[in-house]
Amino acid sequence: MGPKNWIVGKLTTWLTKDRDFTGTPLCDFERISYEIKPCDVLLIEGRSRVSDVIKNITQSPWTHSALYIGRIHEIDDPALRKRVEDNYGGDPSDQLILEALLGEGTIINNLSKYNDDHVRICRPHGISRNDAKKVCAYAINYIGCGYDVRQLLDLARFMFPYAFLPRRWRSSLFQHNAGLQTRTVCSSLIASAYSSVHFPIMPVIHRTEDGHMKLFKRNERLYTPRDFDYSPYFDIIKYPYLGFEDLAIYRKLPWDKHGRICNDDEDCFLPEEPSNISFEEKEITEVKKQQSSTKESPNTKKTLHQSQAAYYPVSNLAIDLLNQEINKKEEE
Repeated sequence: MGPKNWIVGKLTTWLTKDRDFTGTPLCDFERISYEIKPCDVLLIEGRSRVSDVIKNITQSPWTHSALYIGRIHEIDDPALRKRVEDNYGGDPSDQLILEALLGEGTIINNLSKYNDDHVRICRPHGISRNDAKKVCAYAINYIGCGYDVRQLLDLARFMFPYAFLPRRWRSSLFQHNAGLQTRTVCSSLIASAYSSVHFPIMPVIHRTEDGHMKLFKRNERLYTPRDFDYSPYFDIIKYPYLGFEDLAIYRKLPWDKHGRICNDDEDCFLPEEPSNISFEEKEITEVKKQQSSTKESPNTKKTLHQSQAAYYPVSNLAIDLLNQEINKKEEE
C-alpha cells in the first residue's frame, strides 16, 4: 500500500466513523423490519462526519439511501441469488439491503445494521411486482462497483449557492457515458434502477402548446436521498417509537359516560348494574337463612342438600364442601 492509498484510507475511516448513539430512538425499527418490502427505499439519518456534510449540502436530515432486496430465498432469479450469496457471508435468512458506501463501494448489508438509526421507508406507489423485481435486479448487477467520490464532490459544488467556477465546467454530473458505470453513489444507483423501468421519482414535466404534458427523466446523478422523501410517487411509511397505537387513542373517543347500550339509533337502554356479591357468597347467605328457619336435626343436612340441589345448578360435591365450610365456621 502506497502513501497515497494509506492517507485516503485513514481519511475515509475518519469521515465514515459513526458517533455513538445517545437518546431515545425516533422510530420502531422492529416494526419497520416487519413491514418493509423488496424494492422499498430505506432513508437513513447518518451519524458520521460525511453525513453532517451531506446534511449541510442538501438541507435535509436524510444523508443515505439503501434499496431493500429481501431475503436471499426471496430472489427468484438463480443467477442474481447466486451473486448475492457470493457477496454476503451472513445468515441466508437475514433481511438484506443494497447500498453504496464511501470506502466500500456497492455492497450487501444486513438491514439490522441501522437498528439504532432514524430511518423511514419510501415505497413506490403502484409499482408492479415484475417491475419491482427488475429494480432489484438492476441494483444487484452493480454489486462490487466502487463509490464515486468525484460525483459526490461535484454534487456538492453543484448544489452550493456560490461557486468560483461554472457548475457545469469539468463536472462529472453532466457526462453521459454509455454502458454500465464502474462507480456510483447511493441515490444515483437507486434512481437509475427506477429509471430503468420508467418509474418516476422527480421527473421534469413540460406542457406543450396544445395542453398535453410530457415527462422527461431527470439526470440520475443529481438525485439525493431527500428526493425520495419529496417525491409524490413514493409513499412515506414511518413507525414512531411511541405511536398512537401505544397510547390507545381510541380510549379518548366521546363514549357515553352513562354506559347506555343501543340496539339501533332509536332503541337505547341502561343495563342493570351487576351485583358485587360473588356466587359463593350468595350460596352461603341462602343456606344460613334456611338454617335459621329450621331446627337442627339429622334430616336438616339432607333437606338443605336437596333444597340447594333444587335451586342451584351445582354438583353434589360442591354442596357437600359448602356444608363442611358452614359447619367449621359454626364450630369456631
